[in-house]
Formats: sequence, C-alpha cells, structure tokens
Amino acid sequence: MKTKHSLELADAKAIAAAAEAEAIKNKWAVSIAIVDDGGHLLWLQRLDGAAPISAHIAPAKANTAALGRRESKVYEDVINGGRYSFLSAPDLKGMLEGGVPILKDGQCLGAVGVSGVKSTEDAQIARAGIAAIGL
Repeated sequence: MKTKHSLELADAKAIAAAAEAEAIKNKWAVSIAIVDDGGHLLWLQRLDGAAPISAHIAPAKANTAALGRRESKVYEDVINGGRYSFLSAPDLKGMLEGGVPILKDGQCLGAVGVSGVKSTEDAQIARAGIAAIGL
C-alpha cells in the first residue's frame, strides 16, 4: 500500500489566510474555496464586497482542479480552442481559470478555487495560498 498525504484543517486555515492576505493586499474582493482530493469542500470564505455568485464559482473551480488534477485553466483553453463538446464533461462545472491543484510528490491533495476578479488574478491568489504550506 501507498502512504497518502492529505490536507488537515490547519493546512486549509494557512492556505486561506495567505490567499486572503494576497487578495486584501491587492484590494480584490473574492471568494476562496479549498477542497480535498475528491473535490469535497473544506473551506469557503467570501470577502467583504465579493459578488454573491463568486461563492458558487470558487468551489466549482476548486472541484474541477482537484478532480482533474490540473489547473482549471486547462479546460478553459480546451473549450476556447474549439472543443465545445468538452462542455458536456460530467461533474466539471468550474472550467474557468482560477482553480489550482495542491500537489505534493506528484499526488493531488486537493485544490484552491478563487473567484471575483480577473481569472489570472484569481489564480494568483490561489497560488499564494498554496505557497503558504510550502507547495
């Protein structure tokens, strides 16, 4: 059997705090979601001023990144490249940039999804959060 790493509540709190700090530093009102490797929600926060819809989009981006084990932008690029049939992929709802997987030793531990600003900025916030746990 393999040993499997998993996110703990302390990890989610550290990721969320760093992601929130990145958003506040840039004056970005966003929602931040953290999911486990199965795409199950561990953490969700909507910063003051973030649009209500962002609290639905952020978890969807995180879920897509965790289940696909790659950034959600990959799916956005596939669709924008003309493969519209990919929109019918089951259980993938957040196919927009801003979902970033949390990877350790080649294994996906979960993902962070952010929504509320430009998609590149959403991804920047997610990566800042992940960096807080040394990954």
